Amino acid sequence: MPPSDRTLFYEFKKGLLLENPVAVMLLGMCSSLAVTNQIKNSLAMGLAVVFVTIASSALVSMVRKLVPGGVRIATYIVIISGFVTLADLFFKAFFPDISKTLGPYVPLIVVNCIIMARAEVFAAKHPVAASVADAVGMGVGYTWVLLVIGAIREVLGSGSIFGLAILSENVFKPWVVMVLPPGAFLTLGFLIGFINYIKSRKEGIE
Repeated sequence: MPPSDRTLFYEFKKGLLLENPVAVMLLGMCSSLAVTNQIKNSLAMGLAVVFVTIASSALVSMVRKLVPGGVRIATYIVIISGFVTLADLFFKAFFPDISKTLGPYVPLIVVNCIIMARAEVFAAKHPVAASVADAVGMGVGYTWVLLVIGAIREVLGSGSIFGLAILSENVFKPWVVMVLPPGAFLTLGFLIGFINYIKSRKEGIE
């Protein structure tokens, strides 16, 4: 779709599937695989990325004409790190257990390729409304993928969801591999394959 024909809704929806940052562009792999052993961790990380992406994209768009080209990357990092610090302090103050579980991955949002890419590729070249729509779509797209991975890994690896047991060991014996790093790779691989299958079917129909 030509840039002139793009609507705010298009900028939002492209991040959900068509240009999904994790399942399509394969960005943010480190946090996507490391924190998804439980769905509550996936939700927390997803919300943190949504907040930082929206806030940083909006601010970058606002100041894009004021920042000299030679220091734009440094400026983006300062902006992003400020919002990441807010998110990190919020978790430490109100959700200390989740903060400990996520460990260094919240501070590492500063160098998350998704957020830096949206700042450099999109927010620095578009007005605030479009930048926010793009950021919301990318953040939600990142979050839903993490939630799906987290739900599958927690159910199959622990027999629970949000920490509540839903499968007794008499009915289902948990797959230990699903709470280990290989389980993250397997789940993401199957999810990417499923999304590619859906996209190919849709393109075939069209």
